[in-house]
Amino acid sequence: MTLTAEKNQAIDETQAELFQTRRAMSDDLDTVLYEPFKVLDKGFVRVIDYMGNDAAVTQSARVSYGKGTKMLNQDKGLINYLMRHRHTTPFEMCEIKFHVKLPIFIARQWIRHRTANVNEYSARYSILSKEFYIPEPDQLAVQSTLNKQGRGETLNAQESARVLEILRGDSERCYDHYQEMLNEDADENILDENRSGLARELARMNLTMNYYTEWYWKVDLHNLFHFLSLRADSHAQYEIQAYANTMLELVKKWVPLSYEAFMKYRKNATHLSEPATKLVKKLIKGEKISPDEKGMGAREWREFLDQLDLKEDDILLANAA
Repeated sequence: MTLTAEKNQAIDETQAELFQTRRAMSDDLDTVLYEPFKVLDKGFVRVIDYMGNDAAVTQSARVSYGKGTKMLNQDKGLINYLMRHRHTTPFEMCEIKFHVKLPIFIARQWIRHRTANVNEYSARYSILSKEFYIPEPDQLAVQSTLNKQGRGETLNAQESARVLEILRGDSERCYDHYQEMLNEDADENILDENRSGLARELARMNLTMNYYTEWYWKVDLHNLFHFLSLRADSHAQYEIQAYANTMLELVKKWVPLSYEAFMKYRKNATHLSEPATKLVKKLIKGEKISPDEKGMGAREWREFLDQLDLKEDDILLANAA
């Protein structure tokens, strides 16, 4: 992660400001407000602002005039109940604003979550910095044979070295051509007084998708939990998973009771389909399961076995005997 001295000074000055307020606050999150947390090689996540805390969730659920109950165990029980039974609107009463620096290809995946407010750095107006993402060798893998959008085995050392050489070379060359077409450097200095530069909105199309962009991303807690349930999952792409895990730690500082409920009833929980539920009931009763009783396709069957950490032989062959 690279921040200029000017940007670091701006962060320090912002963190030094103190305000007297009657708003609900989160002391743990306040201690890291505006602080950038490194993600990948040059990216970061930082919290710019937030509204509400755990008390705001319980207050809206009760529609009370003040803080509502001051007993922690009652608030915790209510939040657990809301999460367990998927009562989502109380969690919508809390909002948080992140500043995120991320590779363009991850931003395009991220933007599919359409439930947030986004304002992105404009390459039509400003010149992008020469900052691009280069993966660690252990993140370079072949295409998965089981998942069309996933990775398989890691490349060997020779293949990884060649891929990294290509990535760096293409990124460097594309930025050089980007500057040549602009006829400007990153500080907006003219490179050649004898020629015109291409418009910024056109020159940017030459850059590769591993270049970094930045945005402000504001979202309510319910939709943030939905984002994290998908992107902080082990099946998510590594790069976006790295951002989601960093954000998850910040949520823990912000709303610890809601975070605990989310981990217990969403992230680390298992949802069973109707056929899966029927099979589990039979297994609990000690009843036999024949192969034609599965009631699900091959992929769903594999997922079911993974969910319960079972092997096919354990519930088909052993019980069918």
